[in-house]
Amino acid sequence: MRWRVPFVFVFLFCLAGCWRSSPHEVVVYSALDAEFSEPVLDAYQRDHRVAVRPNFDVESTKTVGLVTRLIRERDRPRCDVFWNNEILHTLRLQRLGVLSAYKSPRGNALPSAYRSAHGYWHGFAARARVLIVNTRRIPADRRPGSIEDLILPEWKDQVGIAKPLFGTTATHAAVLFAHWGEARATSFFAQVKAHCRVLSGNRQVARAVGRGTLAFGLTDTDDAILEKEHGRPVEIVYPDQQAGGMGTLFIPNTVCIIKGCPHPQEARRLVDYLLSPSVETALARGPSAQFPVNPNVSQTSRVAPAAKVRWMDVDFEAAADHWATAARVLRDLFSATP
Repeated sequence: MRWRVPFVFVFLFCLAGCWRSSPHEVVVYSALDAEFSEPVLDAYQRDHRVAVRPNFDVESTKTVGLVTRLIRERDRPRCDVFWNNEILHTLRLQRLGVLSAYKSPRGNALPSAYRSAHGYWHGFAARARVLIVNTRRIPADRRPGSIEDLILPEWKDQVGIAKPLFGTTATHAAVLFAHWGEARATSFFAQVKAHCRVLSGNRQVARAVGRGTLAFGLTDTDDAILEKEHGRPVEIVYPDQQAGGMGTLFIPNTVCIIKGCPHPQEARRLVDYLLSPSVETALARGPSAQFPVNPNVSQTSRVAPAAKVRWMDVDFEAAADHWATAARVLRDLFSATP
């Protein structure tokens, strides 16, 4: 019976080795919907023979949830790469010292507004904040043209917005606090609460408009295009294009490496891959119809309108400066909203 002791010891030793992370894997926290990001990560895993361990969170609060995890884990990081579906929380992580600098060679082609000067993050594959309109409920001559049409009395209880405590709606809110100032932005969102139906997420807003439950709503292009391509009676309006208008907000995905991550070499390789023209091309052609950020990518998003869009001139660092104020005001306004 003596042989059993070393056998058990060897077995447990091998089993413990299986529990350790492998040098040929990379752990990804992704705030982009799994249906959009997982095919990209699966292709990387298949083509590069690296085990990709993705972690996703729930739809409405996923960015906040993942960022909270990253902050909680910063002394003992589990994540290698954070694929965020917006930018302001990435800037917050940078300011908290959670990110590691890496200047990807493929990041050199990006416009300076869409990459960290010190390599803490890179932007790619953007979405636009748009109005989705039910064409059966609103004739062409009455269609909204501005986000401020959400608070017109004639549309009270007929329009929708995602709760502005999470995701791109929270990012949009912080941008407006920086652009308009606290007083005007606070007044706008107080009226939004009084006039709009506040839903749990952008996807829910788009679906409600597609069904005709709402006349129009504010959402992201990836959610709006799904309704249109599913044959719903909707049109997509790029808001605030009028003379003197502030333009349409353009929000890139961001990718960054976590400081002290378990697999830094694999993390850098994955970042290089995500910033490749082939990935932006795939995301533009895919169901989310993302807008390439790299000027060397010739593929355009099929959700892009025929007319040239005037994008909002945004200082994301200034918006990050306003994050705490915007979050406090919006929490007071919307925390009790279902």
